Amino acid sequence: MRLHRLAVTAFGPFGDTQEVDFDELSAAGLFLLHGPTGAGKTSVLDAVCYALYGGVPGARQSFGPARLRSDHADPGTRTEVVLDLTVGGRRLEITRQPEQRRPKKRGTGMTTDKAQSWLREYDAVAGTWKALSRSHQEIGEELAQLLGMSREQFCQVVLLPQGDFARFLRAGAEERAKLLGRLFDTHRFAAVEQHLAELRTAAQRRVRDGDERLLALAHRMRQAAGGATEPGAEPGTGADGDPFAGLSPGDLGLADAVLGWAAPVRALARERLDAAASALRLAEEAHTDARRRLDEARELERRRGRYARARRRAGELAAREEEHRADRARLERARAADTVAPALALREEAEAESRRTAYAEERARAGLPGEAAQAPAEHLAELERATRRELGALEAARRAEERVARLNTELALLERESDSDEEALREAEQWLEGWEATRAAHQRNVDAAAEAAPRAERLARRLDGLRRTLDAARRRDTLTAEREAAGAELSAALGRALTAKEHWLEVKERRLRGIAAELAAGLEEGEPCTVCGSREHPAPARPGTGHADRDAEESALAGYQRAEDLRRRAEQRLESIRDRLAAADEEAGGTPAAGLAEQVAALEDDHADARLAASGAQDARAALERAVREHDARLAVRREAERRTASRVSRREALLGERDELAEQVARARGEAPSVAHRAAELERQARRLAGAAEAAAAAGAAALRLKEADARLADAVWRAGFDTPRAAADARLTGDEQRLLQRRIDEWQAEEVAVAAELAAPELADLTPEDLEPAGAEPTEPTGAAGAEAASVAAVARLNDASAAHAEARTRCEQLGRLSARALADARELAPLREEYDRVARLAALTAGTSAENEHRMRLESYVLAARLEQVAAAASARLAHMSAGRYTLVHSDARTSGRGRSGLGLHVIDAWTGNERDTATLSGGESFFASLALALGLADVVCEEAGGLRLDTLFIDEGFGSLDDQTLDEVLDVLDSLRERDRSVGIVSHVADLRRRIPAQLEVVKTRSGSAVRHRVPKTG
Repeated sequence: MRLHRLAVTAFGPFGDTQEVDFDELSAAGLFLLHGPTGAGKTSVLDAVCYALYGGVPGARQSFGPARLRSDHADPGTRTEVVLDLTVGGRRLEITRQPEQRRPKKRGTGMTTDKAQSWLREYDAVAGTWKALSRSHQEIGEELAQLLGMSREQFCQVVLLPQGDFARFLRAGAEERAKLLGRLFDTHRFAAVEQHLAELRTAAQRRVRDGDERLLALAHRMRQAAGGATEPGAEPGTGADGDPFAGLSPGDLGLADAVLGWAAPVRALARERLDAAASALRLAEEAHTDARRRLDEARELERRRGRYARARRRAGELAAREEEHRADRARLERARAADTVAPALALREEAEAESRRTAYAEERARAGLPGEAAQAPAEHLAELERATRRELGALEAARRAEERVARLNTELALLERESDSDEEALREAEQWLEGWEATRAAHQRNVDAAAEAAPRAERLARRLDGLRRTLDAARRRDTLTAEREAAGAELSAALGRALTAKEHWLEVKERRLRGIAAELAAGLEEGEPCTVCGSREHPAPARPGTGHADRDAEESALAGYQRAEDLRRRAEQRLESIRDRLAAADEEAGGTPAAGLAEQVAALEDDHADARLAASGAQDARAALERAVREHDARLAVRREAERRTASRVSRREALLGERDELAEQVARARGEAPSVAHRAAELERQARRLAGAAEAAAAAGAAALRLKEADARLADAVWRAGFDTPRAAADARLTGDEQRLLQRRIDEWQAEEVAVAAELAAPELADLTPEDLEPAGAEPTEPTGAAGAEAASVAAVARLNDASAAHAEARTRCEQLGRLSARALADARELAPLREEYDRVARLAALTAGTSAENEHRMRLESYVLAARLEQVAAAASARLAHMSAGRYTLVHSDARTSGRGRSGLGLHVIDAWTGNERDTATLSGGESFFASLALALGLADVVCEEAGGLRLDTLFIDEGFGSLDDQTLDEVLDVLDSLRERDRSVGIVSHVADLRRRIPAQLEVVKTRSGSAVRHRVPKTG
């Protein structure tokens, strides 16, 4: 890989575009990159790394894309890095622009431009650049394939940090492993170690889980055994009686101990089960015999009680026999009286009907006049017909009377309408007399409102424009005051920024003057100096008066940056106020705000008056329209009233004539009555009374005849039923419920008589002997043997229950022990291969972790791989070191074990050809350490390039470390670096050593200016 050209814009300390021509610098093979601290030497290398990988080395990447941008750049300038290089035989150009915030082109505020990348390739045949991709991912994949190394590897092998490798020489095995692991990507071997450790942990967990399950089964078997265990069957029993107290998960003999303890316990449990079964059989036989004797005693007791109850029932029947005969006689008389019941009911109904009709006839005749009250029924009917004929003759007179009433109502209505029309005519005449004056007044209002509307619109337009001018004038006055204040604020901020900058530069100058004392403060007795490498420090520099340290310089710089930020913000605010003031002044003109305010107030009053006048236009037109409609309505009312008055006169005369004629006819018909209707109503009431009396008289005669017939039927029925009088038959009657109650009592007595006879004749009672029944005349008592049989049966049941419980407990214990023992045996068989797997995995994990006794060097797997890489690096570095040291020193890899618990495999020794001794690289002096570290860095670069597929690095950078060399050694080192040109390789040295500027003519200088850093090429002219 060879770098040709680098161009950076607004990147790091570079405010504008800077270009580096590596082809020009590499022509001499060796060039120097120098400049004051903070000028941007590292930023040149950061730009190369950013172009290739889209990021910068180390911790600087964590600050994000915002810190890549230069603070010196113009806000509108886009940050950009362009790198022209040859890699893998292809000439490529990479352009990258990070994400950036910039001011919006339109409006105010900020906007964000996304990160962009371009990749182009030079076509040598066509002589043009060809675009390949603009995708970040595609460009990254293409470059990663060509470079073959990560960003961290690239930074280690292209920019050789000599100081880091000097620490590498003195580092322990773990620190060397971290660096080599990052460079050679051996994390997969560390992952193997971790995977084996995880497998070991998982296998150990499975074994412990199996042992825990086995121990849990053992404790459950011990609980299930209960009293079945004996001290002699529990070898190893602890102080608390637990046979497993000394066992824990993971013990090798745990399974055998558990299975060995379980076998005798199961045998003892089976013996106790057999004994419990024998005891249960004996208890069952005794219980059966006691139960039989108890049943026999209870049966004899039951028969005695049954016989006694039958005898008591027979005595009760004998005592109730007379009552039974009386019930039968009463029921027979009641059933005979039931045959007389229909005749009795018929006679009672006829008697009630006769009394009711006689009373109705008496009431109907009470309202009849004179002789009619005593007339027979036939005469009453004739009188009723005569009254109906007279009532029919009054119908025509009644209709005439109703017509007279309607005529009177209509005449009254005509009078009311006449009065209403006369009132309407008077109101209409009064209103119409002033119509012309009213119409003229409304028209004048309409005309005045129509003239005010256009004037109000003209005044409104003038008022809007004048108000905008007044607002602009007020803004102009306000912004003028703000401009003065902002100008004063900017002047103050500018003064503070200049003061802070002068203070920072003064503090920085004081620190640089005393930098030697600051470096001397870090010296330790016996340790090499970081500048000269000497272990002796005869006269270290002391801080002078007013010396400033790093903290003071950084504090002063931070103060300057804060003051500068405040200055920029004050300047931006003043510029914004000026822009707004110019716009307001242009809009307001030169008129003062007070004069404009007076004009606005006067114009507002005129506009308000015009609007008020114009607002009444619609109301005026509406009032005129309402007045016209009212005029038309009044005329219509007057015409209609005059028409109705003319027609009403003729109608009234016709109605009066008809009423007089009908009134004479009605007077003749009503006679002495107030009206024809009253006369007709009286005749209607008299006809209804005559008809009711005739009907009541006929009904009373018929009812008397039916009563006589009912008396004859009743006398015949009483004689046939065997009673002397109807009263006797009525007294013997019973209701249906009373008869059913008597019949149920008779049936119950007869049923009880039959049941008692059957009970006494039953076989169970018939064969009882006198000895079974007790002496004659005595009541049977409880048998004396039943209580004893009951007690014996209860005792037998208790013994049977105890035996059953003992047998069930023994059987359950045997079943549980058998089931748990089978599970324990199965678990022990499953656990055997798990334990074998754990032993195998644990052995492999310990071996790869370097903790196994079989690993004599205590070397981890990753360290073993890194040791091979370190051996390659040491071989490549020795070739460089032999030339630098004139063949005195050789670097060799050592796998010897370190003291204590340290790991082996990453040791690095140096062989001194002058003494023949081999010693650790940590014993090298300052100058010797520089030789060794430089050789190690170059050797590492060669090995990493080979690891990346043989990538050729034609451009290298070496950082610092040259200040500790004397002139002769420095010449030798430069000769070694110059020898790298043999393969057309260029080397850039990054250093502050002033003597190198004389020795290396090709130089790239980075200088600091107020507007940002700049690069200068110093290349000797050829020819």
